[in-house]
Amino acid sequence: MSYSTQFLGQKVRVKIDRAMGSKHPKFDMIYPINYGFIEGIMAPDGEELDAYILGVDKPVEQFTGQCIAVIHRTDDEDDKLIVVPEGEDYTDEEIRELTDFQEKYFKSEIIR
Repeated sequence: MSYSTQFLGQKVRVKIDRAMGSKHPKFDMIYPINYGFIEGIMAPDGEELDAYILGVDKPVEQFTGQCIAVIHRTDDEDDKLIVVPEGEDYTDEEIRELTDFQEKYFKSEIIR
């Protein structure tokens, strides 16, 4: 888990590969928020570390913001960073609500 929690409170750059409004490549799901990854940081699942972008209301190709939390999946090896515009904050309940479109399929805890 330290591969993901090291980013808490840090400014990170996220490359967006699933922009808000885009369709999931394998499932019948539309992304209601921007979703991407931290280039060069590998997660245990063999892919780059994923990140949800909250507080941005239009599709973007990349985003630099503050990591305020980590969704640590307890039944999967794929943590997700929660990245927001600098100075913004979200409660755990708001994070759960905004990421539920995908996280509802997993058991997880929010780490601050």
